[in-house]
Amino acid sequence: MSTIVVALALFAAILHASWNAFLRSGADRFWMMTIMMLAMTIVAIPIAVVLPLPIAEAWPYLIGSALFQVAYGLLLVAAYRQGELGQVYPIIRGSAPLLVTLAGLVFAGDVLLPLTMLGISLVVLGIMLLSFGRGRASSGSMLYALATGISIAGYSTVDAMGIRISGNLSSYITWVFLLPGILMTAAFVILRGPLHVDLRSRETLKAAGGGLVSLVAYGVVLVAYSMAPAGPVSALRETSVVFAALIGWLFLGEALSAKRIAACLVVTAGAILIGIS
Repeated sequence: MSTIVVALALFAAILHASWNAFLRSGADRFWMMTIMMLAMTIVAIPIAVVLPLPIAEAWPYLIGSALFQVAYGLLLVAAYRQGELGQVYPIIRGSAPLLVTLAGLVFAGDVLLPLTMLGISLVVLGIMLLSFGRGRASSGSMLYALATGISIAGYSTVDAMGIRISGNLSSYITWVFLLPGILMTAAFVILRGPLHVDLRSRETLKAAGGGLVSLVAYGVVLVAYSMAPAGPVSALRETSVVFAALIGWLFLGEALSAKRIAACLVVTAGAILIGIS
């Protein structure tokens, strides 16, 4: 895998870990997720106005991606309602790379080298190890977490395929961020009623800021998808769990036990194998 693709995926992982750490204290995750997606839509609208529309062949992928992203948001909220962050998050992020790799093989014909597959397996194993010692997760939380991982694999695979036939990289990326915010806001209104936003509120600023960081993080991943198979890129992106553990230790006073260090080393070894394959 080229150095630029590895660098893009790891940069996205750092951004992903940063906004997750930034937003981890949010009380109403459904509202925060909606504001995040809406912030991305607001930023994307003026860019979409000046860029050409995506070609007709790209629209099924854009719509499919938007639906999967909304499903991801709703399922993530449900998963965190059922279980603790430390139990749910590793299942979500650990299942995604394997599912993306499988979907890439089935739908996009992405055949990977054995060394790459070993690297992906180590990343997944290390992520799962991070959840050990945190108590038994409920069956409901595990099902929601796995469904969330499937939704991540869904939009990742759809976007990896769509961006390769889009004809205009910038237009495709812009609409990837424009559509989900509209659909998520509609879902919020249907399920909760009017969306109340206080632009002076600290929570609003946190959610909007997290949305902008998330926009950059996934935008970088989309560029990487246009240059390499989705499975290895997804696995490298999920090294965000290592960066999250380090950020939690350095800035949030969270413990970094020997087991967590060992799990992080396994993820890092997997990332290195993917990078050199």
